[in-house]
Amino acid sequence: MNVTFAWAAIIAFGLFMYVLLDGFDLGIGLIFPFFPDDEERDMMMHAIAPVWDGNETWLVLGGAALFAAFPLVYSIALSALYLPIIFMLICLIFRGVSFEIRGKADRTKNLWNLAFIAGSAGASFFQGIILGTYLHGIPVTNNTFAGDAFFWFEPFSLFCGLGLMATYALLGACWLVIKTEGDLQRRLHLLVRPLTVVLLIFMIAVSVWTPLSDPQIAKRWFDSGLLSRLAPVPFLVAIVAWFMFSAVRARRHIVPFLLALALVFLGYTGLLVSIWPYAIPYSLSLADAAAPRSSQIFTLVGAVVILPIIIAYTTAGYWVFRGKVARGADYH
Repeated sequence: MNVTFAWAAIIAFGLFMYVLLDGFDLGIGLIFPFFPDDEERDMMMHAIAPVWDGNETWLVLGGAALFAAFPLVYSIALSALYLPIIFMLICLIFRGVSFEIRGKADRTKNLWNLAFIAGSAGASFFQGIILGTYLHGIPVTNNTFAGDAFFWFEPFSLFCGLGLMATYALLGACWLVIKTEGDLQRRLHLLVRPLTVVLLIFMIAVSVWTPLSDPQIAKRWFDSGLLSRLAPVPFLVAIVAWFMFSAVRARRHIVPFLLALALVFLGYTGLLVSIWPYAIPYSLSLADAAAPRSSQIFTLVGAVVILPIIIAYTTAGYWVFRGKVARGADYH
């Protein structure tokens, strides 16, 4: 069981890193429409140019780790979420292509701007749908997916899609506050406040909706002592939000991004606590879904080697390209 929990922690860490890192560069695409000036858009793109593709490493790591350590979850989840995963990948492809071609385009630059916005919005939305569907529970019978192709198309999942878009937009705005200065940074500060309010509304709504949506979930929340374990989270969220508003008012550069990360961390922690110890809520536990112990140990050796390498080159990339983005700088 210790090996199983270690793999669960690795997967949870990888997904969290993906949300943090790829979240802010997807978020920049979401707030693109609020900044119609081409030169400012160029600066926004250059703020993520050296790191955006490396950020997606964590998504690949999460998928590979799930296949290695919990193949039953991998087979059920991909069968259930095949369509939203495909839609997400198509959006990521369009976004990546638009990112590169936009820098060289002239007459079609607006078209690639639109592709960048739509790709970022679509990828964020479908990731939120995947998250919402997973939290709401996947129907499982005899260790196989027991639903239809569109079972994920329901209000709670769609709402989570919008919520993740708000999360990414806040991360993107806060990252650009770090990387820009002057009038652009001032307007980004103004955008952070309403985005924080929107995110808080989504966090409250999901927290209330989750136990009300299913009697089984409500019973688990109220009868198992789960609420007492989650009780500190709302208070911590309120404290972080207060500091966020103060930091924006004081025009801080780095603090808003750190506080946005704290909000994401608190929300993520709440989700993990609410589904523990299930691999697929509320049908399959981690122990039931785990690969054979010998397989987990064998692949864990590779994870122990590769994880520090990923962390090292990610850290090096951010360190080399630290600092403000200069107006008129050319990514290509």
